[in-house]
Amino acid sequence: MKKSILTIVATLLASASLSAAEWKSGIEWVEPPVVDPGPETAPANVPSDAIVLFGGENMDAWNNGENWPVKDGVVYSGKGMVTSKQAFGSVQLHVEFATPSEVKGEGQGRGNSGVFWGPYEVQVLDSYINKTYFDGQCGSFYKQNPPAVNCCRKPGEWQTYDIIYMRPVFNEKGEVVRPMYVTVFQNGILVQNHLQVKGTGHWHMPPKYDAHAEKMPIGLQDHGNPVRFRNIWVREISDSPVQPVKEDSPVKPADVFGSQE
Repeated sequence: MKKSILTIVATLLASASLSAAEWKSGIEWVEPPVVDPGPETAPANVPSDAIVLFGGENMDAWNNGENWPVKDGVVYSGKGMVTSKQAFGSVQLHVEFATPSEVKGEGQGRGNSGVFWGPYEVQVLDSYINKTYFDGQCGSFYKQNPPAVNCCRKPGEWQTYDIIYMRPVFNEKGEVVRPMYVTVFQNGILVQNHLQVKGTGHWHMPPKYDAHAEKMPIGLQDHGNPVRFRNIWVREISDSPVQPVKEDSPVKPADVFGSQE
């Protein structure tokens, strides 16, 4: 069977990171201040219009899912990256994760994984009292922007990502006519605020755009650390803002927002 485009994306990402020296931006980032996000919570409710990618039973919605073990409603990072069989345009993505409770290693070697839309990554890492380069710590848009704050919970505790990926738009020549924008909430705290993305974030080269399909898979990275995941769902969202109420509409602004008198 021919490899799907979704599997090829995962293969290229994995092979590229192993074949070259690390690229660094040279920017001297200010260290994100530490913020206590409060105690871990139960799994979040799933919206009625969401597509569940992992609900605790199996990894049937994922390419390579058979290599990620599922136990007690949780999936453990296994051998190789997993990518969703379904591709999506602009999305609201919810992911819950926990880095290993037993701390081993330091820097990028502790609880390393990533959440992807196509080749664009929001970093997963154990950044609780674990310093690394700031544009590679948990909550960062990898190799492009550190999180506004470090709001990681302790190793082993459940954390949440709510990510808005607004897809880039390319013209027929493959040129970017609208860049990607990313907004990220970690544990309910805003850590990336409508970030304008410079391109794909690779370990070995500066970010740049390469034209790709309008719809891309969601991906979870295997980086050799036993990171756990649960309650993964996605909502495909419009690329356009909500339209205003028409002048001839029977619904008036006062009906929506209440009278200002």
